[in-house]
Amino acid sequence: MNFDTTLFLQALLHRAPGHIAEHLQLVLIPLTLAVLIAMPAGILLTRPAYRRQAERVMSVFNAGQTIPPLAVIALFFPFMGLGYGPAVLALTIYALLPIARNTVAAIASVPEEVKEAARGMGMTPGEIFFRVELPLSIPTIMTGIKTAAVLTVSTAVLAALVGGKGMGAIIFAGIHFFRFELVLAGTLYIGIMAISLERGLALLERKLTPPHLKSARRRGTI
Repeated sequence: MNFDTTLFLQALLHRAPGHIAEHLQLVLIPLTLAVLIAMPAGILLTRPAYRRQAERVMSVFNAGQTIPPLAVIALFFPFMGLGYGPAVLALTIYALLPIARNTVAAIASVPEEVKEAARGMGMTPGEIFFRVELPLSIPTIMTGIKTAAVLTVSTAVLAALVGGKGMGAIIFAGIHFFRFELVLAGTLYIGIMAISLERGLALLERKLTPPHLKSARRRGTI
């Protein structure tokens, strides 16, 4: 197979950049929706009134990730057709599990003695959650969000198969015409987006984590 450097550079510098905004939309909108659904659900499942439902709800989230995104699109095809909408729906469902699972695990792992100390200081249940449980849970929750983000960046490539565009359009064009140069250019941008998004979320995590908790974690006291 001959590698056409000119075609590769043309794809890398001219064709692929035109799909960046489309691909970012296919990533950021489902990821935001998944956070808005999975994080509150995970928090509720750690509350005493809902703990009995945790296993049942998590099994639903598990099913959402085991079903391939294209199968989800096929399931909703009679109602939504093809294109951008079904792709966003499928990617949202696919991103739910890592966020919900890490939210539940993070809050459940907060030491009971820490919560008891907060109660001893006169904090209400709401204050304990917002001032103790949630801040301590941020690193683990953000790990789930970062995992979901990287999964969504790569899975969003499939949206091109159903008219969702994005970087998958150039990758599948390369596959269809047997042009490895197009596939490589698209794949490079996918990798750059995944790394950039992960780094951006890591920076957000550092901003959200209170300074005293960072110090305590470094000392190993929390």
